[in-house]
Amino acid sequence: MTLKDQHVVVVGGSSGIGFAVAAGAAAQGARVSIASSSPANVEAATARLGNAGAGFTVNVTDRADVERAFAGVEPIDHLVFTAGDWGGPRRGALKDLDLDVAPGLFAVRFWGAMAVVKAALPKIAPEGSITLTNGMIAHRPRPGSAVSSAMAGAVEHLARGLAVELAPLRVNCVCPGLIRTEVWNSIPAESREERLKTMTANQPVPRVGEADEAALAYLFLMTCGYATGQVLKVDGGFGIIP
Repeated sequence: MTLKDQHVVVVGGSSGIGFAVAAGAAAQGARVSIASSSPANVEAATARLGNAGAGFTVNVTDRADVERAFAGVEPIDHLVFTAGDWGGPRRGALKDLDLDVAPGLFAVRFWGAMAVVKAALPKIAPEGSITLTNGMIAHRPRPGSAVSSAMAGAVEHLARGLAVELAPLRVNCVCPGLIRTEVWNSIPAESREERLKTMTANQPVPRVGEADEAALAYLFLMTCGYATGQVLKVDGGFGIIP
């Protein structure tokens, strides 16, 4: 199976792994629609894709806006959700956890994904696919990461549950490890590479991953018609080290 002449929608596709997925799909001949909350980011990303790309804005934390956005989308062959944020209590001891704030960590990556899938479902071809995104914190929790770990694990189990409920539509999940994206630009350039090198030194593949490498996992899950209910790790072996 190839993506030629198929319609791929990437929510969170204006940067990072999402844009790499969009570019990879376009390279296979797909028509790609990029969705993001920022009109400027959508415009810039679609310009980079050229004639293969289109885009629309959506706030995945606003259910009415999600429904509005997908009401105007043409039929979909493959839906990819890579949207994320860095808000909420990502790190912190349970004793200090504000239980009124903690649910915010689920707003984009879990409930946002759920809202997008629900709104897009009537448009997705039965032989198509949905690919969600979680993170290695689901498999390698650390002290102070209970909420982050629970959120990432919830996304993974959502994919498996939907794979059963929505069959024969295929639903999978990609679990990236440490990937070089724009989020790392907040670290000064002179110290960024050294920090990434230190963080990955003990991995079997001792380097940071590239967005194009992570994107290959999404492209595989879209094009492999026999893959559903799977969680594909792209982590340089981080998950198998002691």
